[in-house]
Amino acid sequence: MLLFSILTAAVAPGIALLTYLYLKDRYDSEPIHLVMKLFLTGMLIVVPVMVIQRGIELWLGSNPFLLSFGLSGGIEEMAKWFVLYHIIFNHTEFDEPYDGIVYAASISLGFATLENIMYAVYLPSTFTTLMLRALLPVSGHALFGIMMGYYMGKAKFAPARDSRRLLAYSLVLPALWHGIYNWILTSDVKQLAWVIVPFMAVFWIWGLGKIGRANARSPFRIVGREEEVKL
Repeated sequence: MLLFSILTAAVAPGIALLTYLYLKDRYDSEPIHLVMKLFLTGMLIVVPVMVIQRGIELWLGSNPFLLSFGLSGGIEEMAKWFVLYHIIFNHTEFDEPYDGIVYAASISLGFATLENIMYAVYLPSTFTTLMLRALLPVSGHALFGIMMGYYMGKAKFAPARDSRRLLAYSLVLPALWHGIYNWILTSDVKQLAWVIVPFMAVFWIWGLGKIGRANARSPFRIVGREEEVKL
């Protein structure tokens, strides 16, 4: 019974955040099967990413900067971006800017959920520690997914001259902010841990703003207004 409770606590935050972001799509909800496919794909890339991270760590050694910006921020966000771009960017269901946020968050939260499950199974965990992980790592992955998806959504519908720049933003910015987040948590300067609460608060305010902007750019929003005028 205890194991079931711990596993539930490990899985619930990712599912809850994905459901919230899915329901924020105001105009044209994405197919559930495609969202779940990306969520499961996000889970599947965890082990290969961990193998690559471990190999690089053994090769180059470990220090807070490498662990934060190279292994966590760089490798993890690059893997998510690669999957997102090659599966979704040219998919017919990617038909409005907010879709980028839904699909990127699906991959990110799938990744975070399996990480949480592994943490619960292989390390001593309590319900409280898993809830703290929900507030930090799982929430962080959701925000990095929002950032990635927001700029990929802009790139999808931007003129060709701007699309490559926005695609670069969709990879570089989540990797950079993921690195900053990890560096705050792993830095030897212990006082920096107190920065993480306002950091996450500001990040969520930013993320909610991007959600609103992406929805406002939906072509279905204009169609809906035209139909209202006709009525």
